[in-house]
Amino acid sequence: STAPPDSAVLVAALSGCSGNSAPKGPDPKLVSWAKSVCDAVPAQDAKIKAANAAISTTAADTAKPETLQKTDSKAFQDMADGYKAIATAVNEAGAPPGVSGGAKRLGDVVKSFNSLSTSYADLKKQVDDLDTKDQAKFASGLHDVATQMTELEKKHQSGTESLKALQQGEVQDAIAQQPSCKKVASSGASSPSAAATAGSTPTCAAAAIAASAFN
Repeated sequence: STAPPDSAVLVAALSGCSGNSAPKGPDPKLVSWAKSVCDAVPAQDAKIKAANAAISTTAADTAKPETLQKTDSKAFQDMADGYKAIATAVNEAGAPPGVSGGAKRLGDVVKSFNSLSTSYADLKKQVDDLDTKDQAKFASGLHDVATQMTELEKKHQSGTESLKALQQGEVQDAIAQQPSCKKVASSGASSPSAAATAGSTPTCAAAAIAASAFN
């Protein structure tokens, strides 16, 4: 199984894996842009990772339906909030200075992360509506939720591709200078490369939910 999706994708897709800065370094305006994005990432990255871990841990413990419902509901809300916060941070930063077609690329990134946020908010509502008193219905509903989590892989891939498209020119060098982005990128992969996290999916948490549905 693969690691659950998190905002390290944002950092890795933007940062690239090279240190090919020109001697003069990135444009100061671009560095300022990178800082505004990177400063918003660590807290959301931690929130999303913790939410995925909570789902997997609780499911593995074969908790009671009420506990599963409560844990999954909070986790989905945290994920929705995390992706929304990242989209907001990128949107407020604006298009990176000097990037051709930056405004459209920025719009694609914001759209992708907002879409993920909406999807997890929808999953939260579905979990909240499950009948914990009817084991059969609860198990069936939980299985449907797990299936939808797996299907979110396409949205995560779309988000990754939009982030790759935003990377251009000195963007990767400006991002690489930011301590907060270095920290998140290093926690998501051994090297801050887009390829290392491009395949991240909700597989682990989804599998955990699916397994717990029939315990």
